[in-house]
Amino acid sequence: MKICKKSIFKYLKEQKGFEGFGSGPKALAMATMLKTIYKDYKNNPEIKWNFTKFVVDREGNVVARFEPTHSMKKVEECVASLM
Repeated sequence: MKICKKSIFKYLKEQKGFEGFGSGPKALAMATMLKTIYKDYKNNPEIKWNFTKFVVDREGNVVARFEPTHSMKKVEECVASLM
Protein backbone atom coordinates (compact mmCIF):
# COMPACT_ATOMS: atom_id res chain seq x y z
CA MET A 1 0.00 0.00 0.00
CA LYS A 2 1.40 3.38 -0.99
CA ILE A 3 0.82 6.27 1.42
CA CYS A 4 1.78 9.78 0.49
CA LYS A 5 3.43 12.09 3.02
CA LYS A 6 0.36 14.32 3.13
CA SER A 7 -1.81 11.41 4.26
CA ILE A 8 0.58 10.47 7.05
CA PHE A 9 0.63 14.00 8.47
CA LYS A 10 -3.15 14.26 8.17
CA TYR A 11 -3.54 10.98 10.10
CA LEU A 12 -1.08 12.06 12.82
CA LYS A 13 -2.83 15.40 13.31
CA GLU A 14 -6.26 13.75 13.42
CA GLN A 15 -5.09 11.36 16.12
CA LYS A 16 -3.22 13.88 18.27
CA GLY A 17 -4.15 17.51 17.92
CA PHE A 18 -2.26 20.46 19.28
CA GLU A 19 -2.38 20.52 23.09
CA GLY A 20 -0.11 23.48 23.76
CA PHE A 21 3.57 24.24 24.13
CA GLY A 22 3.80 23.53 27.84
CA SER A 23 5.51 26.05 30.10
CA GLY A 24 8.83 27.77 30.31
CA PRO A 25 10.72 30.36 28.26
CA LYS A 26 10.72 28.35 25.00
CA ALA A 27 6.98 27.74 25.25
CA LEU A 28 6.30 31.42 25.90
CA ALA A 29 8.47 32.46 22.96
CA MET A 30 6.72 30.03 20.57
CA ALA A 31 3.28 31.11 21.74
CA THR A 32 4.16 34.79 21.39
CA MET A 33 5.57 34.30 17.91
CA LEU A 34 2.60 32.27 16.68
CA LYS A 35 0.07 34.64 18.20
CA THR A 36 1.42 37.46 16.02
CA ILE A 37 1.09 35.29 12.91
CA TYR A 38 -2.14 33.43 13.64
CA LYS A 39 -4.25 34.48 16.63
CA ASP A 40 -6.28 31.25 16.74
CA TYR A 41 -3.28 28.88 16.56
CA LYS A 42 -4.35 27.05 19.74
CA ASN A 43 -7.56 25.75 18.17
CA ASN A 44 -6.03 24.14 15.13
CA PRO A 45 -4.30 20.75 14.91
CA GLU A 46 -1.72 21.84 12.35
CA ILE A 47 1.93 21.21 13.03
CA LYS A 48 3.24 24.51 14.32
CA TRP A 49 6.96 23.98 13.76
CA ASN A 50 8.98 21.42 11.85
CA PHE A 51 10.41 19.85 15.03
CA THR A 52 7.07 18.52 16.27
CA LYS A 53 7.44 14.82 17.08
CA PHE A 54 4.85 12.03 17.11
CA VAL A 55 5.31 8.70 18.87
CA VAL A 56 3.59 5.79 17.14
CA ASP A 57 3.41 2.31 18.65
CA ARG A 58 4.01 -0.96 16.80
CA GLU A 59 0.33 -1.26 15.91
CA GLY A 60 0.27 2.17 14.28
CA ASN A 61 -1.52 3.97 17.11
CA VAL A 62 -0.41 7.54 17.68
CA VAL A 63 0.55 7.53 21.35
CA ALA A 64 1.77 11.09 21.85
CA ARG A 65 2.59 14.38 20.21
CA PHE A 66 5.49 16.51 21.38
CA GLU A 67 5.93 20.10 20.34
CA PRO A 68 9.48 21.45 19.84
CA THR A 69 9.30 23.07 23.27
CA HIS A 70 9.03 19.71 25.05
CA SER A 71 12.21 18.12 26.29
CA MET A 72 13.69 15.13 24.51
CA LYS A 73 13.76 13.42 27.90
CA LYS A 74 9.94 13.33 27.82
CA VAL A 75 10.00 11.86 24.30
CA GLU A 76 12.55 9.24 25.37
CA GLU A 77 10.44 8.31 28.42
CA CYS A 78 7.38 7.88 26.23
CA VAL A 79 9.23 5.64 23.77
CA ALA A 80 10.78 3.61 26.61
CA SER A 81 7.32 3.04 28.12
CA LEU A 82 6.26 1.27 24.93
CA MET A 83 9.04 -1.30 25.04
